[in-house]
Amino acid sequence: MAKYNFELKKKIVLEHLSLGVGSKALAKKYNVKSARQIQQWIHNYNEFGEEGLKRSRQKNNYSFEFKLHMVESYLSNEVSYEELALANGITNYTMISRWVEAFRVAGPDGLRPRKKGRKKTLDNSVCNKISQNVKENTPNTNAEHVKELEDELLKLRIENAMHPL
Repeated sequence: MAKYNFELKKKIVLEHLSLGVGSKALAKKYNVKSARQIQQWIHNYNEFGEEGLKRSRQKNNYSFEFKLHMVESYLSNEVSYEELALANGITNYTMISRWVEAFRVAGPDGLRPRKKGRKKTLDNSVCNKISQNVKENTPNTNAEHVKELEDELLKLRIENAMHPL
């Protein structure tokens, strides 16, 4: 559950906009952890309306190209994470900061999607059973096969000797 519900956020933002109360005073009055959080709500409300205050229940998957474009925009322009996020309809500006950090660490590959979770490993007992089954099912024709190949090679050598170029 979210720490601050929609009604509280809306009440604080509207109090700020209608009465001009500062974010520090509102944070103290409503026991909000930081004034910066209230400033974020105000920016989101100004840009997106009431939808900016609601907690998003959907998980947006951004493409590699979009992430790369956002990182390039941030690095090439003198714009803050917050301004860039608001200009592109992203309510969580810290996501862009994570993309930029991943880009600085690993380059463009840091922005590519990765599989989540643990890697799958086979149990050793299962591996042993599989290898035993494979050994039992393959007949030992190694000597017979070599003999067949030697006979075929001999025939081809004789055929080549009879028909020189």
